[in-house]
Formats: sequence, C-alpha cells, structure tokens
Amino acid sequence: MSDPVTPGSARTIPPPTGPTDPPPPADLPVPAFITTAQSAVAGAIERIAYWVGDWSLIVSLTRLPEVAAHLRDTAGAQFDLCSDVTATDWPPRAERFDVIYTLYSTRLKHRVRLKVRVAETGSVPSVASVWPAANWLEREVFDLFGIRFGGHPDLRRILMPDEWQGHPQRKDYPLEGPGEMLLENPVDWLKVKRAGEIE
Repeated sequence: MSDPVTPGSARTIPPPTGPTDPPPPADLPVPAFITTAQSAVAGAIERIAYWVGDWSLIVSLTRLPEVAAHLRDTAGAQFDLCSDVTATDWPPRAERFDVIYTLYSTRLKHRVRLKVRVAETGSVPSVASVWPAANWLEREVFDLFGIRFGGHPDLRRILMPDEWQGHPQRKDYPLEGPGEMLLENPVDWLKVKRAGEIE
C-alpha cells in the first residue's frame, strides 16, 4: 500500500539514474554471435541485457570500435547495417549519456544493440569507419545531445543552425525561447522579436 499524500503537498521523487538493463532470463540461450564476441574481444562487453525480445550489449567505451568491427566482420554475426544511433540523457549519473547503436544483419536477419556510457565532457569513438551510415547518425546525436565522437570525419551540426545555442534533446535544455533564452511572458517574446534580437 502506498503512503498517503496530504492534500496540497507534493511528494519528491528522485530522478532516475538510468535504465535497468535487465539480464536475459536464465533459461534463454545467448546467441552464438554474442558469446563469440565475448571471447574474441575479451573484457570489452561489460554486460548483456535482454528486453522485449531484443539483445543489448553494454560495451566498454574505449573498446567500442573493436566490438563494432568484430560484429561486422565475423561470419556468425555479419552486422552490415547500422540502422540507428541515438542517446538517452541521465543527468544524475556521472556517465551522463547512453549512446545506443542499433545493428542489423541483412544476410542473417538478426539484430542487436550496442550501448556505451559517456560523461558530459567525454567522447565516444566514432564507428563511421565501420559503418558509413553512422556518419550522419553520430552527427545528429552530437547536434541534439552535444556528445562528441572522437575520430569522426565531419563532426558538425546536421539539424540545427550552426549558431544554435545548446542541444535540444538534453533534459536540462530550456523548454521556452530560442536557444537558451527563457521568456515566460509571450508579450516579452514579441518585444524581443520586434527589437530584432531574434529572428
């Protein structure tokens, strides 16, 4: 039974510190391409997660390119397509961001996710040399989250204007006004616009 809440009071709920990344059920066999990767790139895969039918590999940040190349080139894996790169923001956590790569094998018809954790001031090794499609996808993550990708061939904004302030998908990004300008009153917005300070 939950604690009663006094009318007019607010309950403080701490922010989440990240996803649970549940392990696979004990009776579910781990795919061979995962166990092979664990052996071939020893110590690089920190954890295996399984959720709603999908496998995820939580990978050591510095070892990401090794794991990526292995999963692309190994006969039983053949992950030739990086279909998406995204991120999630967990401000309370020291390694603030999860960067997630969604991979698919067009030959073997299976998929897996790679996940790395990175601090706000850190950098993720780019995998654009492994999967060319990751080039623009990593640029999008850089643009919207501000996560840097080391060794990326052309790391610059892709959706927002070059002069845009901040990164709109961060949880601490202001919800009002252009860039990082906060205007509570619509009349103030119009005054600033008329003054030509914003377009």
